[in-house]
Amino acid sequence: MRKKSTPNRQIKATSNKSSHGFIRIISGQFRGRKLPVKDVQGLRPTTDRIKETVFNWLMQDTRGASVLDCYAGSGGLGFEALSRFAAHTVFFELDKSAAAQLNNNIATLQLDNATVKQGNSLALLDNNDENKQFDLVFVDPPFRQNLAEKSCLLLESNQWLTEQALIYVEVESELKSLDTPSNWLLLKEKTAGQVICRLYQRATN
Repeated sequence: MRKKSTPNRQIKATSNKSSHGFIRIISGQFRGRKLPVKDVQGLRPTTDRIKETVFNWLMQDTRGASVLDCYAGSGGLGFEALSRFAAHTVFFELDKSAAAQLNNNIATLQLDNATVKQGNSLALLDNNDENKQFDLVFVDPPFRQNLAEKSCLLLESNQWLTEQALIYVEVESELKSLDTPSNWLLLKEKTAGQVICRLYQRATN
């Protein structure tokens, strides 16, 4: 999805793409809808190719799910989940203008089951005072900042996950190993260009 190695930023690197400032919802109740993306340096939407792969994996698991998009950016994954009848999606996004655009797109789709929290994702994950838990979590941070591994550990240690939660993690292709909690089972894995896509399921035993 979106990657840039600029320190202390949670936005994604630019690349050649056909969306030109929009994301396209590829299936579900909002199929074909295009949502504008804020012109923030380094941000780009998830490609349709990757979204197709991810949601083919999640075909039986999105409807009715409580979803957390940890590094939302354009919100491509979170909005796709909502289109496929997720119960609720929470978006974490550091950049203020990108977070504002997420709220605008929520209003455009007239959604009452989506929430944006603007702030540093690691800091947000480090504090679960409201004891929120999610069935499906997207972890797709900027590359080469060791954010994916830290995020995964915080998700488990701070009890963000339901008993058999699914966690989608996207990292740079040269990162061959990722230290995830010992009770996470790797279900699916695919390399697509510069990224590795992995789907894990949490096991309590």
